Amino acid sequence: MSGFVSFVSSGPGDPELLTLKAVARLKAADAVLFDDLSSGPILAHARPGADLVGVGKRAGRPSPKQDHVSRLLVDYAQTGAKVVRLKSGDSGIFGRLEEEIVALQDAGIGYEIIPGVPAACAAAAAAGIPLTRRLTARRVQFVTGADVTGQLPEDLNMAALADPLATTVVYMGKRSFPAFAAALIGAGLPPTTPALYAEAVGHPHQRLVRDTVSGLAARMADLDSPEPALILYGPLAGGQP
Repeated sequence: MSGFVSFVSSGPGDPELLTLKAVARLKAADAVLFDDLSSGPILAHARPGADLVGVGKRAGRPSPKQDHVSRLLVDYAQTGAKVVRLKSGDSGIFGRLEEEIVALQDAGIGYEIIPGVPAACAAAAAAGIPLTRRLTARRVQFVTGADVTGQLPEDLNMAALADPLATTVVYMGKRSFPAFAAALIGAGLPPTTPALYAEAVGHPHQRLVRDTVSGLAARMADLDSPEPALILYGPLAGGQP
């Protein structure tokens, strides 16, 4: 007997940004395995009596190993349950989605992927800016600021990331951004390039800080907090037309 897994993307944390399909799957689920950033009011949509299992991974905190999360998904589904794997933002963007899909495929379990609002899009919306602009911001790129050790990855394409005509969004880069900024400037990005720090996007305590790439790098120690954040830099980050 085999159940079914719905990978549900919950958006940045605001329950009003859930899709109708996401809400429908939550209401029908026998079990919900949720990330930390997908908890709180979003779980109010879960069916009464459903198993709610926290499996979130947060930097610097004790967290379930990925193999354990994948095993839980398989174990629940093999009981015949309808399972929701609730991930923050859009599950296909730095959400380790593929590893969990592979575990289900190996076990012969069916699944679906329900997209959601990416944190990058929510941050830009909160700041009142678009991610693209005709002529001067024709490209958008998402990059992780941390490798498996939490450090700045060594194999980043700094020439592409230093493109002054691109909007770049750095996920998981709070700790590494000073080193990241130095590498960007070394690769030719003007240190005065506008930058936006977006923390706890979609939550009541959301914080947005505008600066330059060099200025923000110098302020990162003062901005330190346990809240998730991303950094957006490029011609639009300053908020001026």
